Amino acid sequence: MKQRILVTGGAGFIGSAVIRHLLQHGDCAVGNIDKLTYAGNTESLSSVSHLPAYSFFQVDICDRADVEKAFDQFQPDAVMHLAAESHVDRSIDGPCAFIQTNIVGTFTLLEVAKAYWLKLDLERQKHFRFHHISTDEVYGDLEGTEDLFTEETPYAPSSPYSASKAASDHLVRAWHRTYGLPVVVTNCSNNYGPYHFPEKLIPHVILNALHGKPLPVYGDGKQVRDWLYVEDHARALVEVVTRGAVGETYNIGGHNEKTNLEVVQTICELLDELVPPKSTRENEHLASYKELITFVKDRSGHDRRYAIDASKIKKHLAWVPEESFESGIRKTVMWYLENRQWWEHVLSGDYRLGRLGVSSDVVER
Repeated sequence: MKQRILVTGGAGFIGSAVIRHLLQHGDCAVGNIDKLTYAGNTESLSSVSHLPAYSFFQVDICDRADVEKAFDQFQPDAVMHLAAESHVDRSIDGPCAFIQTNIVGTFTLLEVAKAYWLKLDLERQKHFRFHHISTDEVYGDLEGTEDLFTEETPYAPSSPYSASKAASDHLVRAWHRTYGLPVVVTNCSNNYGPYHFPEKLIPHVILNALHGKPLPVYGDGKQVRDWLYVEDHARALVEVVTRGAVGETYNIGGHNEKTNLEVVQTICELLDELVPPKSTRENEHLASYKELITFVKDRSGHDRRYAIDASKIKKHLAWVPEESFESGIRKTVMWYLENRQWWEHVLSGDYRLGRLGVSSDVVER
């Protein structure tokens, strides 16, 4: 019998990568719960949404009644919870949505999952998993140049986004300890790759460069992040939900520490090679896309350095990233050059049209 995995936020960047991986490489049925906010894009699932093993539920995770309907209809063996507001800048400008989705939404899911799990027979209870996907930003800022976040690093979130994710992590662990809900938690470093929403750094820089627009870099650009190719992350998440130990946390990183300025400069160098500025009408006056780099006022509460120690998941689940930053960023730039229709639909807003009726099951209010 196929395992049935319910993914929340499956129309988002990481969620869609997880669903594509599950349906293309695994023998399972996948249900996708997504509210379809601005960041949810069903076109990211066009390669798999026609498959009979895929079901879609347009549901707000804060709406308990609709979440219960989705659970009852899909009957999951595992939940992979990725639905979240995730853009730091947006959390600074409007934290309310982050509190609602990331904290209240996670609480609602936990309550529904607990009630559902308690009704399962003993064998299905034993194998059920609630996998909560979080971020390394909950750990705050690393002071030293050699320090790494481990699974035991104390939480010290800096932004409304990371604070809301820290709160959701604590809720998940509390539901395990208090009620026995079988959970696993993962905290990942910065993801990048295909289907990344253009408000995030890497796609924003690629598309701005192609349009001859400034490439904004916060402060001095020396903030360090560990970059993880999204398809490597998807593989890791599937390993955790299927083989991870109940109650455990696994940090997932790409082993690719780069400053923001290095990332932007690398993208410029790749574009100089693949689409020389003088070959485009917007950039024909440039010698290099690097000329578009513009330093702007730093973001409030901007952490200086994140870096993940991913030795635990390597030791216990034999997962390591397949992509280096050099190979992954080249694949990413090439994808945006070869999939213009996808990002043009995002920039125009057309991706939000005709969203219902894209899959086999839709729960509507």
